[in-house]
Amino acid sequence: MEQRVLGKTGRNVSIVGLGTWQLGADWGNVDPAQAQAILGASAEAGVTFFDTADVYGDGRSEQAIGAFLANNPGLDITVATKMGRRMEQQPGNYHLANFRRWVDRSRRYLGTDCLDLVQLHCPPSTVYSNAEVYDSLDTLVAEGAIRNYGVSVERTDEALEAMRHKGTATVQIILNAFRLKPLDEVLPAAKAAGVGIIARVPLVSGLLSGRYSKDTSFAENDHRNYNRSGAAFDVGETFSGVDYERGLQAAAEFGQLVPDGASMAQAAIAWIAAQDGVSTVIPGARNVEQATANALAAGTAADAGFDAGVHRIYDHYFRESIHPRW
Repeated sequence: MEQRVLGKTGRNVSIVGLGTWQLGADWGNVDPAQAQAILGASAEAGVTFFDTADVYGDGRSEQAIGAFLANNPGLDITVATKMGRRMEQQPGNYHLANFRRWVDRSRRYLGTDCLDLVQLHCPPSTVYSNAEVYDSLDTLVAEGAIRNYGVSVERTDEALEAMRHKGTATVQIILNAFRLKPLDEVLPAAKAAGVGIIARVPLVSGLLSGRYSKDTSFAENDHRNYNRSGAAFDVGETFSGVDYERGLQAAAEFGQLVPDGASMAQAAIAWIAAQDGVSTVIPGARNVEQATANALAAGTAADAGFDAGVHRIYDHYFRESIHPRW
């Protein structure tokens, strides 16, 4: 699989990575053995980048990755985790003492003395412009607890602010066929600054898998059920903030663009990977088959006609409601 440099980390990572929110059982239950199989299938298919967070399943996702790496010591896998959502989302909670506590827990769960990449996990907007926050992160690098740090953001203005600080190695942002605003300013700014872009929610929480209909039901503990109105966290994380039924209509049109020999999901992932400035795309997987198919997206071509179709669908269905918000 093609490898790209992940921003200021200097590390080469696969253009298709693996998002592991689902391994924490926040998308319905995932058996621990199945989690290990998903990680193994991804690595076998050439994936060299795993993304997790300390709150995914209250640490279950990190522990699953830690166990996998311990059992496969020869693999060259870059692991990115996130911190900052284990406490109330108040700007005053983002300080060195808390960072040390959160990082120590992640190091223990992932089984490493030094974390490859730690990202602030969608904190309050004012945190991105707080110089003391970056000083604290620099301290963790100097102490050898983390190698690099970045941010995970909800909005494009947060990404642009974070990139003003020279220590920011990466920005993780929602980028998919139904969320195009990052193309305007964020990707060009990241490329100019040498900051890596990690594209999350590439399949719009599954809408671009082509497997859902208006009659599809989701488990009670699946965020696609309980967070559709944004009751638990930013609604942009669930179906990218688009109305579900309107999203189904747009997904049907998207399906008509997909080239022969590729699935909707593969075409959606490949289109993101083709955007100038993207380092890696991190779809999730609930089973081995999905993990393998997602990795194969790296070999799918997205031509100019496909790109034009993506923009046409976005402009018709989503630009008016989505572009001003995030």
